[in-house]
Amino acid sequence: MTIRNSILRIAQQEDLNFLLTNRIPRRWLTMLMGRFSRIEHPWVRDLSIAVWRFFGDLDLSEARETSFKSMHDCFIRELKPGVRPIDAEASVLTSPSDGIVGACGQVADGVVFQAKGFPYRLRDLLCDPSLEDRYRDGTYVTLRLTSNMYHRFHAPHDCRVRRVTYISGDTWNVNPIALKRVEQLFCRNERAVIQTWIGESEHLVTLVPVAAILVASIRLHCLASPLHLRYRGPNVIDCDAGYAKGQEMGWFEHGSTIIVFAPRGFTLAAGVRDGARIRMGEALMRLPTVAKG
Repeated sequence: MTIRNSILRIAQQEDLNFLLTNRIPRRWLTMLMGRFSRIEHPWVRDLSIAVWRFFGDLDLSEARETSFKSMHDCFIRELKPGVRPIDAEASVLTSPSDGIVGACGQVADGVVFQAKGFPYRLRDLLCDPSLEDRYRDGTYVTLRLTSNMYHRFHAPHDCRVRRVTYISGDTWNVNPIALKRVEQLFCRNERAVIQTWIGESEHLVTLVPVAAILVASIRLHCLASPLHLRYRGPNVIDCDAGYAKGQEMGWFEHGSTIIVFAPRGFTLAAGVRDGARIRMGEALMRLPTVAKG
């Protein structure tokens, strides 16, 4: 067994992993990591990326650029054109990001799951009674991004963003170990609620990027300021930004989780199930079938 595998095996033990990633000053460490990752000194950059590659199987073969100014620059890298084909079918809602499906299915009277046996209520996540009513019996998919994945997210359909709600909170780790131990974790963490109206329809699909330890910063092209632990602007931000299907909407500074909510009538696309890996642009849900009269 290699030294790398031995270290990873120890770090992946549930009790130790939970202790190392949660029983620490999470907000302080997140701010510190945000500053450190932006250091552009070549030695710091190269050593940081080398350590990341050693522990995380980092693959940069799809990256648009081959060199980076800092570790942060590498985290938010863009991809080469064409490496994420967008499903153009009008009846398909595509995945906004790369990710692993952590949970998915139908919302049951306003209740969804972050992990088996760990439910939470829409009212506690979205903090908006009108959205709770809209998705009470809808469909949802939770997409978990690992540190090595592509961290930008894109429009799941031709849409307009009408409102963004920023909800300040904690920075718990969102890995499976924490999700099985911390109740209502997504409802505790910092997050943004992005309301997107699909095409010319009355369908409102909501994206909820959730921050985590080392990841508490979300950039949206439709807003002038980043959403992070130091943000002091309005919590509810009205806007009017149009996006074509697959167009970039923003990015996580490091990577975390996106939860997609759609109203009743949307169904999961084939192959979307717990534990499945999905790439941005692939089918995530199908829009309701319009009855021909």
